Amino acid sequence: MNASTQTPPSSSIPRLDVGLPDFPSLTLPQLREAVLTAMAHQRELWEAIATDTEPAALENTLLPLESSRGALRHSYWTLHTLASSAADDDIRAVETELAPLMAAHKDALYLDRRIFDRLTTLRDTLTDPDDETAWLLHRYLEDFQRSGVDLDATGAQRLRALNAEISAAQTEFSQRAAAAMAAAAVTVSDEADLTGLSEVTISGLRQSAADRGADGWLVTYILPTAQPLVTQSPNRTLRERVHRASVGRGDGADAATDTRDLVLLLARLRAERAQLLGYRHHAAYVAAGGTASSTDVVAAMLARLSGPAVRNAVAEASELTEALAVDHPGSELEPWDWGYYADRVRSQTYAVDAAALRPYFELENVLRQGVFLAAERLYGLTFTERPDLPGYADGVRVFEVRRPDGSRGGLFVADYYAREGKRGGAWMHSLAEQSRLTGELPVVVNNLNITRPAAGEPTLLTWDEVNTAFHEFGHALHGLLSDVHYPSLSGTAVPRDFVEYPSQVNEMWSVHPEVLASYARHHVTGDPIPQPLLDALLASQAYGEGFRTTEFLAAALLDQAWHTLTPDDVPTDVDDVVAFEERALADAGVALDAIPPRYRTTYFNHAFGGGYDAGYYSYIWSEVLDADTVEWFSTEGDRGGDGGLNREAGERFRAALLSRGHSRDPLASYRDLRGRDADIGPLLRRRKLED
Repeated sequence: MNASTQTPPSSSIPRLDVGLPDFPSLTLPQLREAVLTAMAHQRELWEAIATDTEPAALENTLLPLESSRGALRHSYWTLHTLASSAADDDIRAVETELAPLMAAHKDALYLDRRIFDRLTTLRDTLTDPDDETAWLLHRYLEDFQRSGVDLDATGAQRLRALNAEISAAQTEFSQRAAAAMAAAAVTVSDEADLTGLSEVTISGLRQSAADRGADGWLVTYILPTAQPLVTQSPNRTLRERVHRASVGRGDGADAATDTRDLVLLLARLRAERAQLLGYRHHAAYVAAGGTASSTDVVAAMLARLSGPAVRNAVAEASELTEALAVDHPGSELEPWDWGYYADRVRSQTYAVDAAALRPYFELENVLRQGVFLAAERLYGLTFTERPDLPGYADGVRVFEVRRPDGSRGGLFVADYYAREGKRGGAWMHSLAEQSRLTGELPVVVNNLNITRPAAGEPTLLTWDEVNTAFHEFGHALHGLLSDVHYPSLSGTAVPRDFVEYPSQVNEMWSVHPEVLASYARHHVTGDPIPQPLLDALLASQAYGEGFRTTEFLAAALLDQAWHTLTPDDVPTDVDDVVAFEERALADAGVALDAIPPRYRTTYFNHAFGGGYDAGYYSYIWSEVLDADTVEWFSTEGDRGGDGGLNREAGERFRAALLSRGHSRDPLASYRDLRGRDADIGPLLRRRKLED
């Protein structure tokens, strides 16, 4: 049977409406078997494509290659969902088992010279292909070459071994980093230590302790270095305790959560793989696959920003030291002081009180009257909760999405609460990807890590959590509004230094006057946020850009430093990890004692858990596009003073960017919107980095 007559297997896991996995009825052995079976079926199909005696054509090469994705994606991303958001030891064990098998499975395709040759022939002989098909063939051939298809047998064998080791080590790093985050939680036994915190915060800390079967109050952690309690608590001793536990994650104090050996292993393996594939180092390999194209371009941008950022941070530090001296005369400004006194100075300068804001940011209002409202006004989408569709854990909610014409547009899964077994941070992923070829609708998931309140109490958000909700929903829109033919080009399947762009643009609507007025209402009275408080909030948004930019750049430069090493340059002793980090930050000019990197090496999951390795710069790279687009919405997209919040502007952005996925060069999509390449000026003005 040739490839053109084979029918790809449907997913063997139970699925509900629109393809949502039936999590309650799904067993872990069943899920494991589904992944293994889907891999085996896909290998059979690839072999049929490779050995087909008919000339290469869409019907026997490209189309079956694309159609074969579904079963494995459904089963493996279901496992990924559980492993990242509701993991236990059994789930982690299966994840560990399957990670190297998935790496080998990918190699089975991209190291198959027979399929590469058929795709090359198809590209050269296909008559008048449509633009998306031509682009897909270009992408496949480029991916094959970047994945090592031109290596000889010895090189390919070594590459397979490297990929398996890297995949296993990344999985292990993520698991240890999550365990370290859970282990870092600080127990408070004396309520007096919590004096000065809001009642809602104290209640949440008690609930966190109860959730783990403990007495007292428990300070749980988010993934970045800076922890919310350090900004909120007037107790300097408690702030120091929380901060030191944060930066100590994975540093070797606890062997079970020590990540240093994995850092060195991954840096060395990735460096060797890059050289095997013909690149100077791993960062060069990653940049070549993105829109930046080269590490020289990345380095130039980071260097351009770091000097002004540090200058601004030093000025901010001087101001905060004066505020610290009021409470602790003669004391030096420490990392655990920065957030607290920055909030105090912001409050005094702009008359804005973070604690006074939270009653106006209730989760349900933010979601329905903010996040969803903006999407409805811009793109005509509507969202209806589906309580009949169960999620994978308590608190997970499912919404059906409808398009402007009333047709179904997929599902949005909202998982906003922190829980044991959930990794830190916030992210979006897909359980199903839109494709006209397969007829599949998207199923996208948003994850946050908001502390769950005690039963019966409202979920009140910080301003940062509000912005995070809008940010992650920008990713969700990229998946939900995708309108492509081929599934591998769907939604967020764009280069990693472009993927943050739509999500960062979506943050602009959190401060749009109409949207803010809609969701920022007191959770008890329903009264709108007082205008003076709102004005103060908006005026204060630019405050602290020195800190925010410096802590980000420190992490991005640290990521680049680890991944511009050759195999021989990587340290061999785990005790050298911290020393390398310190030298890298000093060499880059961003080593400020009071501002540690947003992520230190030992819990830098973006860089060592996979996904953003040598690509953490992507956030600021994408922000160049974002800031320029925000300016477009506010000028060309503005219709009668609405600041771009209208269907015409939304449709323009959807048609040019959100719907296109990776069906063409992403920068061509950007130029379609703006009529030119991006201007860095709006970013420099936003972050106060102009000379």
